Amino acid sequence: MVDIVLLFGKILFLALLYLFLLAAVRAGMGMVRTGGTRKQPKGLGLTVARGPKEILGVTLPLSGPIVVGRSPDADLVIADDFVSSLHLKITPSADGAIVEDLGSTNGTLVNGQPATRPLGVSVGDLIEIGTNQLKVVVS
Repeated sequence: MVDIVLLFGKILFLALLYLFLLAAVRAGMGMVRTGGTRKQPKGLGLTVARGPKEILGVTLPLSGPIVVGRSPDADLVIADDFVSSLHLKITPSADGAIVEDLGSTNGTLVNGQPATRPLGVSVGDLIEIGTNQLKVVVS
């Protein structure tokens, strides 16, 4: 009786192994037909245009809300005395993105205008936080 159970166990194991290999080969063939991995459509990003040399040129994709500040809890940390702990939030929207000052001490400028309320931004717009400058780009 034990021999029959072991035989069925071996057959079941081989069948599962065969199905796994078949799925792996089919996935590999799909990648060959499509030319490898698929490229993600381009969206908006946020680039540090002026600021500390450690983060200068860094680009973050705007795939979700980004909080900018001096705190380690921020998504983009800028170590500058003119930047509040949680300074501003940038949220993607259908038309581009929305910049919202989070009650910072020194304020936020969008294209040279104070962001006293949530403002819409698009590609090429500049966001200034003290001496730091962020630019909305295509990522």
